Amino acid sequence: MLDLEVIPERSLGCEHWEFILGMQFSQAVCICMSQVAVMKRVQVIYNENDPLASDLILSLTLDGIRLLFDSVSQRLKVIEIFAMNLIKLKYCGLVFNSTDVIPTIDQIDHSFGATHPGIYDPEKRIFTLNFRGLSFTFPVEQASEPRYVRGLGSLQFTNGASPIASKMFIFTGNSLVDSKPPSLPISCFFSHPYLQWLEVIRHNGCTSGIKLSVICEGPSQVLEPRRHACVQELFFGASAEDVLTLLGAPSRVFYKDEDKMRIHSPQAHRRAPASFSDYFYNYFTLGLDALFDGKYHKLKKFVLHTNYPGHYNFNMYHRCEFKLQLPTKTTSVDNSRLVDLSPTFITVSAYSRWDEVCEKLQPSSRPIVLHRSSSTNTTNPFGSTFCYGVEDIIFEVMPNNLIASVTLYASDANPHEAQY
Repeated sequence: MLDLEVIPERSLGCEHWEFILGMQFSQAVCICMSQVAVMKRVQVIYNENDPLASDLILSLTLDGIRLLFDSVSQRLKVIEIFAMNLIKLKYCGLVFNSTDVIPTIDQIDHSFGATHPGIYDPEKRIFTLNFRGLSFTFPVEQASEPRYVRGLGSLQFTNGASPIASKMFIFTGNSLVDSKPPSLPISCFFSHPYLQWLEVIRHNGCTSGIKLSVICEGPSQVLEPRRHACVQELFFGASAEDVLTLLGAPSRVFYKDEDKMRIHSPQAHRRAPASFSDYFYNYFTLGLDALFDGKYHKLKKFVLHTNYPGHYNFNMYHRCEFKLQLPTKTTSVDNSRLVDLSPTFITVSAYSRWDEVCEKLQPSSRPIVLHRSSSTNTTNPFGSTFCYGVEDIIFEVMPNNLIASVTLYASDANPHEAQY
């Protein structure tokens, strides 16, 4: 049985680890993996058809804990204890729930002190007791009429029995219903950079680079760490040293053994086999990869990841909050009417639906089917994805119509691309 400390409006944890409101989904998964000896069963629950429609849930079924993550930011929004009998809980070092201490209304009143009057739902027969950043629900079989419900002592129960808490919720603010995930706590930075937003830079119809806002730990003041934000620009042709200077060390360096998309290049069979291996800088917390030429060590490709559940790479990257403006394509012109010839643009983001993008653009008619597997996992339980080309950009689309990744590569007409 887990023995955990409750901190209202902040966290649930022990001296070795904490589930902290605002932390990223991947960070909570890392905790579960590190505690696999005690957390025996963990389930990931999401909406397969529309992952943005409902919360992303990490459920510790044998420990009575359910972690609710906002579907957009993928940060922890609510910590729910749905089975109080499976866990030992403390507040300020004092136990208020265990096999020996029953979490009755009287016990909660003794442990947490006075609060606002509770709320009784006569239809569900649920009594809810709210503190700031903390709520308890008590199933009530028989209670007095609602007009007597004015606080802890206002309910009249049969045989003088006090209801026992069935659930507990930790959240930010005063209302569980209106709770939102806080920004990523500095205690969860772990010396990594995190992305606030990213814009794709295009000139004369060609992608030339990216502009991104990065937040990280800044110099501490009075022993308290501070956030530091900066805006950087990276262009194709930049050296590996330039990227290291602007973004810091990558999470991982990955060397390509082969290029499975090479066969689709018009000059695939004219090129001699490369004697130098291209390599990626993987920035997991920024949600992007940077590909470098193995011979000249120049930047030639970006891959932006949306990190949707149901994708092969889910939980490897944080979501890249990118925005990309592309000119719309006109299919026909009525010569009898005056037409505004000024170009119009569509903004593509990590939340765009591919069918809506296709209405404004003219992607390659036949997509390339991408089958993902590895040497250790030869089957992909999530199925294939589809790659569409639009100018110098490749969109990887999931079966549920969401964009899984965007690949930006340097074209021959790109003025920022180094000659190599």
